[in-house]
Amino acid sequence: MSSLNQIELQHLRHIIGEHDMVCEKFQAYAQQAMDQQVRSYFEKSAQDAKKTKQQLMSFLK
Repeated sequence: MSSLNQIELQHLRHIIGEHDMVCEKFQAYAQQAMDQQVRSYFEKSAQDAKKTKQQLMSFLK
């Protein structure tokens, strides 16, 4: 894969930050959820956001 230019790098960092924030919010929502299905949904969504963040971070190496 070719090197990222400065703009692409800035965008990638922004997207990674957004996924990190979404993961944290979903975890907080899951902790507050009373319904087990809703809790499971937010827990899975948090895991998915974390996985995507990790995949995006691999482009920085």
